[in-house]
Amino acid sequence: MAQNMTAKRDAEKHPWKRYLLKYFMVTLGILLDAIALELFLVPNSVLDGGLTGISLMIQYKTGWPLGLIVSVFNLPFIFLGWKQVGKRFAVAYTYALAVFTLFTQMFHHVAPVTENELLSVVFGGFLLGAGVGLVLRGGACIDGTELVALMISRKSNVSTGTVILIFNLIIFTVASLLFGVDRALLSLLTYYIASRIIDKVEEGLDTAKQVIVITDDAEPIADAIYKRLGRTVTISSARGLVSGKKEMLYVVITRLELPELREIVEESDESAFITISDVNEIIGKHVQKVDKAVVEELEA
Repeated sequence: MAQNMTAKRDAEKHPWKRYLLKYFMVTLGILLDAIALELFLVPNSVLDGGLTGISLMIQYKTGWPLGLIVSVFNLPFIFLGWKQVGKRFAVAYTYALAVFTLFTQMFHHVAPVTENELLSVVFGGFLLGAGVGLVLRGGACIDGTELVALMISRKSNVSTGTVILIFNLIIFTVASLLFGVDRALLSLLTYYIASRIIDKVEEGLDTAKQVIVITDDAEPIADAIYKRLGRTVTISSARGLVSGKKEMLYVVITRLELPELREIVEESDESAFITISDVNEIIGKHVQKVDKAVVEELEA
């Protein structure tokens, strides 16, 4: 525990180490995803959800490289991620797709670990969930479905989780028509296992996170959050029993924006105290994102 805290403080003092750690997590996550897909799921014709699930269906029918199909499908979402989340996310997204293409091609001709369907679903789903969770914690992703779901949820009363669930149910329904009900049910079980593991690794699958930051000077952090994420922030006075006068920021963001917010706080105040928790329900429009064009207009 003490070693982890020392490593975290060291990363905060040296930004390049923080970025190195993030990209290491992304790379390790992609490695686990490639192993799960190529050595467990693909040989047994088991699907995943999202764009990866669509790519797997095309791969089964055409024999085209899985990594290449996934990358082509995700290209438009890199630009969308740039606009909705930020430049760093788009760069990490691009890196993740490139490494995913490389690793899936490397493992494509390796013999499967097992031909037992149940073992493939359990261990493939576990590795897939762990991999996706690490990729998300590193500030990237390999599936643009969630970005689309976030946009739809902001323009409607439907939650992100519901949009993703509906999208995946459509995929599994198509899979049942193409590959049979058994394959669709195995794929649904894989998706459930993977989602539970992501929940553990990535700190939750909820649409929103509430973040409280205790700092000496809240204005620079609030301005950076508004400019880079388009989120408004509530600022209030606070007082520590030992530390004395402080300022507190409260903001609600999506999980994809969490790595960027961590960077903003660390760049402005390395000694800031941050708490992050899940939001079960939001009433009102306060979580809606401010369009970047509006931000630029206000700055002009």
